[in-house]
Amino acid sequence: MDHNISTSRRQFLAASAFSASVSAFSAESYARILGSNERIGVGFIGAGGMGTNHLNACQDLKATNNLHFHGVADCWRTRAEHGAAIVKTEAIVDYRKLLDKKEIDYVVIATPEHRHAQMVLDTLDAGKASYCEKPLAHTIREGQAIAKKQEETGRALQVGVQSMSDDCYTSAAKAIAEGVIGQVVQAQIEYVRRYDKQGLFRKQDLDHQMPKPEDLDWAAWLGDAPSVPWNPQHYFEWRCYSAYSGSIATDLFIHRISRIIKACNLDFPRRVVGMGGIWQWNDGRDLPDNFEMIAEYPRGMTVYVLGTQSNRVGFDHLIRGYRGTLYFTPDGWIARDKDGKELASDHNPPKEDIHLHHTNLHNHLREGKPLACPVDNGLAAVAAMCMANESWRTSQMMGWDKVNERMAPAHSLDLSHLPIESVDGKTP
Repeated sequence: MDHNISTSRRQFLAASAFSASVSAFSAESYARILGSNERIGVGFIGAGGMGTNHLNACQDLKATNNLHFHGVADCWRTRAEHGAAIVKTEAIVDYRKLLDKKEIDYVVIATPEHRHAQMVLDTLDAGKASYCEKPLAHTIREGQAIAKKQEETGRALQVGVQSMSDDCYTSAAKAIAEGVIGQVVQAQIEYVRRYDKQGLFRKQDLDHQMPKPEDLDWAAWLGDAPSVPWNPQHYFEWRCYSAYSGSIATDLFIHRISRIIKACNLDFPRRVVGMGGIWQWNDGRDLPDNFEMIAEYPRGMTVYVLGTQSNRVGFDHLIRGYRGTLYFTPDGWIARDKDGKELASDHNPPKEDIHLHHTNLHNHLREGKPLACPVDNGLAAVAAMCMANESWRTSQMMGWDKVNERMAPAHSLDLSHLPIESVDGKTP
């Protein structure tokens, strides 16, 4: 993988006419090959917790969505075999052998974050579409490389933020774009939990002396991460370590900020600050166990995300505008003016259902319908999360350097405090 590739999402969007034509061609090509009802071939990489959820969901959809399964790959053969048994296909250890299968139309990637980028790039290079679990990538540069590759190949890429297939966020975006709540200035959202004494992302009763399973390829699991001896905590509790994960930001917050990105039509942040610490579980992890962030966007708004993992008391998820406020509710959303009068609403409850998200991809492949969470949305979310984590790590505010297409300390950049007009219909 070329880690020096750096393609700005703004350039990606500026070429929207070309990208749209490539995506349309890809979808039409699939439609010609598959037909509106013909079988879709699916392969799977990763058969752990989230991977098993995808296997079960696709098995549920097998008949109604006309799916056929062509292998489950996992670097731990035992896991591959368990996963393969769910969908009655073959078990594979080396995922690259899965990509050789011509019968596969799309590949589900549900592995630890640090392996996403290479697997997505290899999948696209193999001429296959992809459903990649969130986050799209472990770093911004990896995400940029994926965006470039997806544009080159024209193959579909669905990022696994399943709430993006809920209609309520699309209708909220439409209402905001039509000015229902006026000029948007701020949003707030949270992902709070209260973990038991074992701590955030720790596996209860894990044997820290557990030997490496004989049929697990540890080097393949590590990939490009630093080479370290087998460690069951790294394998089972990878979300606690920055070599493999962004922890709260990329595992939890990304679900929440993706909703705001979609509803407010956002791109990369202008400035981001992340704060928190290893307040409660100082157990060898190197990422915070309680975290919060503020992201400022060029359209002239900020987004606050709270992530206490020691206390589950939350607050309203909402978007504030000059004319009114849009509240996300268990029933969908409702917008009210300053006096509480209803301005608009959508009583279509969010489901966060991976069945719907896979079906959205199936409809894209067969009929060219828009993807619910395409690569540009996934990359925008990764950028915000990586900037928040880097801010926390370095104790400084991070900014987006548009010239060099990378994050940098905000104080080193000439950043405006005024909103910027939209470009090509996309709010910057």
